[in-house]
Amino acid sequence: MGVKAALPKYELYCYYVVLSMAMLWAASWILEVSSSNANRKSFKSNIQPGWYYFSRKMDTADLEWMMWFSTFREHIVFALSGHVIFAKICSMLAPQYRSLVYMVYGLLAVLTSMGWTYVTLILSHCVLLYSISLVKLRWLCFAAGLTTLATFKMEPFVSWQAGFVTGSFELRPVLFYGGCGFTIMRCMSFALENCEKKEGSYSILELLKYNFYLPFFYFGPVMTFDKFYKQANNPDLNRKEREMWNIFIQALLHLGVIIIVALIFHFMYILTIPNDMKLLKHLSDWAIAGLAYLNLVYDWVKAAVLFGVINTISRLDHLDPPKPPKLHFVIFLHLMNLYVYNYLGGKHENVLDELIASLCTFGVTALWLGPGWVVLIWAFLNCFGLNFELWTAMFFKMEPFVSIEMAMSESMSRRIRAVFNTFNFWCIVLYNILALNSLDFAKLVAKRMLLKGFPLSTITVMFVTYCLVQIIKEKERRQALIDDPDPIPPPAPVPPPTTTIASTLAAQMDASAPQPMDPNKEKAE
Repeated sequence: MGVKAALPKYELYCYYVVLSMAMLWAASWILEVSSSNANRKSFKSNIQPGWYYFSRKMDTADLEWMMWFSTFREHIVFALSGHVIFAKICSMLAPQYRSLVYMVYGLLAVLTSMGWTYVTLILSHCVLLYSISLVKLRWLCFAAGLTTLATFKMEPFVSWQAGFVTGSFELRPVLFYGGCGFTIMRCMSFALENCEKKEGSYSILELLKYNFYLPFFYFGPVMTFDKFYKQANNPDLNRKEREMWNIFIQALLHLGVIIIVALIFHFMYILTIPNDMKLLKHLSDWAIAGLAYLNLVYDWVKAAVLFGVINTISRLDHLDPPKPPKLHFVIFLHLMNLYVYNYLGGKHENVLDELIASLCTFGVTALWLGPGWVVLIWAFLNCFGLNFELWTAMFFKMEPFVSIEMAMSESMSRRIRAVFNTFNFWCIVLYNILALNSLDFAKLVAKRMLLKGFPLSTITVMFVTYCLVQIIKEKERRQALIDDPDPIPPPAPVPPPTTTIASTLAAQMDASAPQPMDPNKEKAE
């Protein structure tokens, strides 16, 4: 109830105005701090000279973003452009062999960048997990995959396997862990899908085609094997109407976002400031809240852009890749949702099943991120939050809450739900800045919002967040109407307060009872 309920336009306009003014106010604080502390000693390692015509330094704290769009931009563009060219030529001349060409080009690119010993290491993991997949036992495939993944998180296994990479260059650690980690996850997806194959098994060549698809190899995302196999071997390469135009618009959109992020990094040091606790203690509550929110939004944008660029290239190859994750550092969580969370949780209506499913999902996620106190705290809080949402939803499905909600209008139901979503939103912010920034910054934000800033800062920030939630819900409502254009049936009439439940049921039974036929109507017929 309340999902497709519309609010008055003047109310939505008020939400937009309040949110815009609050964000501008917080941004002004962050801009002032960034400008006045650009030469601060603690900033020297992350604040580097930026674009010449801006005459300002740039926040370079995110090494991965800088690697993609600054340091190794030319190398990445060269490799991906070569893939697009060879893929297009193959699609025109021999479309039935395009998946094989993808594999050959990806294998050569990995061989050139990392050396033959690294390729040998990758192939050994593929052969090992392929052999285990032939047994067709899901639990064994899971156990083997997670054990193999753990060898890249523990010594002395990490150092021994890292010795297979020859040469020393700045990008080496990123490519090593990215290629190996995603290879294990792809092999797990292959093994689990092979367990579901009723007759025979997939060949190891199909696994190699799947694993060495270059756009996904180093940085993901992890497209499940069943979808990749079906789409990469589809002989029909006809595109939908305006599909190429949509791909072109998507590429321009990503380019525009990249430029906007670069501009923000020149004027607001949102990634470096949270690392300086001495400076943070002198900032206002507005600036602290704005920093926390902008860091979370930045990671959403980062995930959308990095995977959006890769997804755009894969769409040129006639693939339908998975949507970008909400957060960049959980880039394979959708894979765990499919094979662990949804598999164990079922319909997510049973408390025990939901608890087991969430524990297993975030346990594997913690292994992927690398076990540590911050990761374990993050996983515990997210697991608790997921289960708490289910407990709360089940609690409010009981009487008298159901009757109370049915008695109110849909717009009022939406407003009340938005209040609860406001608190949930800030729980998400606090949970995830643990992984995005640090435990100290998360503790500072919680202290400012809940203790030191109470009640004025707390209520004000929560109201602004409430406006944000309503804007998000309005966007979801409009998208739902586009996806389901059928008119919404009017809500059932609510009985007056004096009507009892028994009398309401009796009235419904009388209304549903068969009515006697009109004798005059019968004669007319």
